[in-house]
Amino acid sequence: MDVLNTTGPDPVHTTCPYCGVGCGVMAYSDSGTPVAGDKNHPANEGRLCVKGASLHETTGQEDGRLLFPIVRGRRSEWEQALDEVAHAIQDSVKTHGPQSVAFYLSGQLLTEDYYVANKLAKGFIRTPHVDTNSRLCMSSAVAAHKRAFGADVVPGCYEDLELADLLVLAGSNAAWAHPVLYQRMKASARDGRRVVVIDPRRTATSELADLHLALRPGTDTVLFNGLLSWLADHGGLDQAYIDAHCQDFDNALASAQAAAPSVESVAEQCDLAPEDVETFYAWFAQTPRTVTGFSQGINQSIAGTDKGNAIINSHLATGRVGKPGAGPFSLTGQPNAMGGREVGGLANTLAAHMDYDSPGARSRVADFWGTGAVADGPGLKAVDMFEAVHRGDIRVIWIMGTNPAVSLPDSARVREALARCPTVIVSDCVAHTDTTDLADILLPAAGWGEKDGTVTNSERRISRQRRFLHLPAEVKPDWWIMSAVAKKLGFGEAFGYKRPADIFREHAALSAHENNGERLFNLAGLANLSDAGYEALTPVQWPVLKGAGAETEGSTRLFSDGRFVTANQRARFVAIETRLAAQQPSDDYPLVVNTGRIRDQWHTMTRTANTPRLLTHRSEPYVDMHPDDMVTHQLMEGHLARLRRGDGCYVGRVRKSPEQRRGEVFIPIHWNRQFASSGVATLLTESVTDPVSGQPEAKHGRAVITPFRARWHARLLVRRNRPRRWQADYWCQVPLHYSDSWWLAGRQPIDWSASMTEWLGGKAHLVMADASQGRFRAARLVNGQLESVLMVDSDPALIPDASWLDGCFAEAELCDASRRALLAARDVDVEDPGAMICSCFQVGENQIAGAIANGAKSVEALGNNLKCGTNCGSCIPELRDLLATSVRESA
Repeated sequence: MDVLNTTGPDPVHTTCPYCGVGCGVMAYSDSGTPVAGDKNHPANEGRLCVKGASLHETTGQEDGRLLFPIVRGRRSEWEQALDEVAHAIQDSVKTHGPQSVAFYLSGQLLTEDYYVANKLAKGFIRTPHVDTNSRLCMSSAVAAHKRAFGADVVPGCYEDLELADLLVLAGSNAAWAHPVLYQRMKASARDGRRVVVIDPRRTATSELADLHLALRPGTDTVLFNGLLSWLADHGGLDQAYIDAHCQDFDNALASAQAAAPSVESVAEQCDLAPEDVETFYAWFAQTPRTVTGFSQGINQSIAGTDKGNAIINSHLATGRVGKPGAGPFSLTGQPNAMGGREVGGLANTLAAHMDYDSPGARSRVADFWGTGAVADGPGLKAVDMFEAVHRGDIRVIWIMGTNPAVSLPDSARVREALARCPTVIVSDCVAHTDTTDLADILLPAAGWGEKDGTVTNSERRISRQRRFLHLPAEVKPDWWIMSAVAKKLGFGEAFGYKRPADIFREHAALSAHENNGERLFNLAGLANLSDAGYEALTPVQWPVLKGAGAETEGSTRLFSDGRFVTANQRARFVAIETRLAAQQPSDDYPLVVNTGRIRDQWHTMTRTANTPRLLTHRSEPYVDMHPDDMVTHQLMEGHLARLRRGDGCYVGRVRKSPEQRRGEVFIPIHWNRQFASSGVATLLTESVTDPVSGQPEAKHGRAVITPFRARWHARLLVRRNRPRRWQADYWCQVPLHYSDSWWLAGRQPIDWSASMTEWLGGKAHLVMADASQGRFRAARLVNGQLESVLMVDSDPALIPDASWLDGCFAEAELCDASRRALLAARDVDVEDPGAMICSCFQVGENQIAGAIANGAKSVEALGNNLKCGTNCGSCIPELRDLLATSVRESA
């Protein structure tokens, strides 16, 4: 890291740019540990997951960075690039109207960036078409909150997850998606505390469960409607709370009783054991301190909003909202999804938690911004926005900090839309993504560590993200870029910001403007924050009503008094009818496809793939599948399989997973065309959305699976940045510390001896061939240094691990012993670590098995011996599985 000078050993206190937990990070300028968890940050109290602990490995300012503007394929000066952006917007507005322009934003933006984007688009260009990738993540939770509470508000805080005596986790693999929060849940285990995990798969989070409900995908509303009905039948309602603080209960109960009249009906519809359903309902009724945490398994559904409201209904019915250890809790996916929601980053919102139809909102915002009027909204939500681009209704789209050519459903159509669009503008810190490759204008934006502002996490806590890296010469913060465009458009007076603090004060002031309590989001206490106060701002939860200093006190829990922000201050029950997934399996597509995050990667890998250790746990696209389904479809573990829906195709390595339900598979969302030949999961999901929230049904695709019948499998390692001269039917790039590497496979036989120069980049110096076994090895050296290595086999399981070979690329000159070992791919005197289990400390399965054999019979003993499981803890479920396997094998 090229770190700014700081005062001696004192760190810069900043915030992690990954998930919505919002962990505090300390960045050091002269320490052997460049980043560390901030023990004083209330979100993580010093913990970091492996992604957070690897942040310093992702901040390189050369490899893969977008370092200067590019206009239609040519390097440009900033002045020309800004003129091109402004002219494209002006011409489109003049010819086709303001609704021909759209902005697609990201939960990776800082709140200050988001605010300027929203103001420019809705207030001055006057297009309502401003949406964000948070639409894919949290919009169903947003809609559920607004229907029930009258505002997009998470009532509780992280402490509630620890105080709860019953913790219900619905559609959340927190152990992998929110590892630090999961560790807080795990550390709060005590006698009498129970955990229920509701998830079709048995995930790493299930290790925490006293009860795992592996329900049929899409039936969550049935389960929670059944809970409401059961509570009514068994005296589990808090009738006094309902009468005093709620409305529409009778309609909600009648709907619940019609959809889920009995435990037996729920069990049949959800494919659960009746006794397990009964146990869950009884535990919920008996436990006043109950928190239900929910995430993408709930949100990413055609019924995502209804699922959220079914959960909230159960909490309202028992009076468990806004109390210590009690309440519904939406686990946010992105670092600033909530900050974007605060400023109006969603197409159906205006600004500062005001909607277009909020009484007086349009004139209030227009007056505050000093513009005659605001956009005529609401605008188009993400999926509809890109469909409008495809039709030609939107002719200029500005995409910031996100990769919709990979992340949106039916991504092939999204690529078509961008290719058709007359002007695609992309602001990003990465030069090559699936989306930047389709851009007409590329603008180099500051990345994490280079920019300055605020983010808001899942518990409404605003934290500072501070700059500690030198900003490359031609790279600019997003707020600066948009302000410069605004000046070119003639709006300079309204965008004369000098620093992020100017924007934050205006954002806070708008939240308080004409706000007499009807809008819960209120930062009045921060509206007059000085520059010094902004620099020193410590984490605080909104609303912040009083004070103007860095230590201003916020609000821990909301609605504790039973007063909500609806017109009559009563919470609303919502009547929920059963709506099953739209993408149901059929004869043509018999498998349900579940997509999601994996432990060590983030979104579309543009940052995390730069860190080799984050690819050691899962290095390729894969397919988790039940063993019985593998037999049915004639698939072999460790071999490749092809999932297909229409023209969409995904190829991944088959993993045997008894944790999967039969007829269902799981694939990761992260791989893209930059890293794999056929690894884009969204090619298998259709553009069907929740009718209320507009959130896509990403958790329930469908496909048919067939073996990928490869004649050969290979691993290729090449010295960095060498030209690529080869082609393969399947490839997956796996960046290593000292070399570029690929997994490869092909359907046609190859004469390796005749073609090896294409793969190695020149003549081989060491060759081993065994045609009868389909095995080939070759290595090329230049001036005593390893240049490239190719390992081919008919069985992928027989291809050696590449870790030792990668280290050989770092040697200035290979010794004789290393040369002799090249084709074996390992030093015989060094233990093969095996498949990587602990990414934090690079501990492999063989090392763990050896420690168990030598007497380490517990997770704690393994941690003492090898350090595995002692940092983020995400590998602990796998450590327990290995320990359990050892016990079974020795029995």
